[in-house]
Amino acid sequence: MKKIYLDNAATTPLRPEVIATMVDVMQHDFGNASSTHSFGRSSKSILETSRKTIAKHLNCSAQEIIFTANATEGTNWILREMIKNNGIKKIITSKIEHHATLYTVLNLQKEFGIEVDYINVLSNGNLDIFDFERKLNDEIPTLVTLMHVNNEIGTVLDLKRVSGICQKYKAIFHCDTVQSIGKIKIDLQETPLDFLVASAHKFHGPKGIGFAFIRKNRIMQPMLFGGEQEKGLRAGTEAIHQIAGMSKAFDLSHEHLVEETEYILELKKYCIAQLQANFEGIIINGENTFYNILNVLLPFSEEKTAMILFHLDMKGIAVSRGSACQSGSVKPSHVLAEFLSEENSKKPSLRISFSHYNTKEEIDFFIESLKTI
Repeated sequence: MKKIYLDNAATTPLRPEVIATMVDVMQHDFGNASSTHSFGRSSKSILETSRKTIAKHLNCSAQEIIFTANATEGTNWILREMIKNNGIKKIITSKIEHHATLYTVLNLQKEFGIEVDYINVLSNGNLDIFDFERKLNDEIPTLVTLMHVNNEIGTVLDLKRVSGICQKYKAIFHCDTVQSIGKIKIDLQETPLDFLVASAHKFHGPKGIGFAFIRKNRIMQPMLFGGEQEKGLRAGTEAIHQIAGMSKAFDLSHEHLVEETEYILELKKYCIAQLQANFEGIIINGENTFYNILNVLLPFSEEKTAMILFHLDMKGIAVSRGSACQSGSVKPSHVLAEFLSEENSKKPSLRISFSHYNTKEEIDFFIESLKTI
């Protein structure tokens, strides 16, 4: 049976070049980067070259890049550090953030009693920027934590505008760029955010490795204690093969950025056109969404919602649904629940997310499979 992967917002397949790079490093550069002999120096060279490669594409200093296990780790560390040791008294975020942010914020609120303010979500799935600015006050030390591209519906935050507003009110800005980094150019000299987190597996790199950008004027305490790795901020022997794989994936993503963006955008447009031609009454969830994420509400009955992913999976098609089945009842996702009507929340919403490995023929098969439900 042919397998069709349309869930690239969840994770992406590794590029062949990334696999080759990782295998080569595992075979020949297995030394501990903290060792002073030639094996260690070779690994240390790969480590720092990888750091410089990532920094080059982000237009920042290599010293501002700290390797982490993933963006979740980076988010937990940064948010906790800002509250615990940097005098933050208030957090501004939204209820459509990734759970790595939402649950961390809730935990910090419970532990430290800080004020948390949520930005209004508009009916098109975008954040109300005017409401955001109204919530800021330069007399209260504030941390803003918002994602660049929403992982469920693909709505895009204006990073430069939000960064500028944060600067105006002296607020610290942490950004989850998991869905956007490696898929769009981010210039950290033009975009004055304070923190950025990323995971390699979202841009065709390996799982279990990511990085945080920490602007040089931000003082951080270690997340892990032990060795002096990562400027003493994250102790533990570095996974050189994963770091090398991430660097290779990041480099290739930027090398092919223009052509792959155009190709994926055409796939998304084609998928929307085919959905509209075959299913009367579909609704695209979110406006002005990122080029590789499509979240669509299908005009199917509530009874069919629970089985739709199972049906597609049996056809060999991988997508995500915009609602989760818990304890036998269908509940809307926390993102869709913020702006969909109660009636539409009960209907199936699918998240279809594309990569340059997908084809129009795969979309045709996906459409035909949906028609059989």
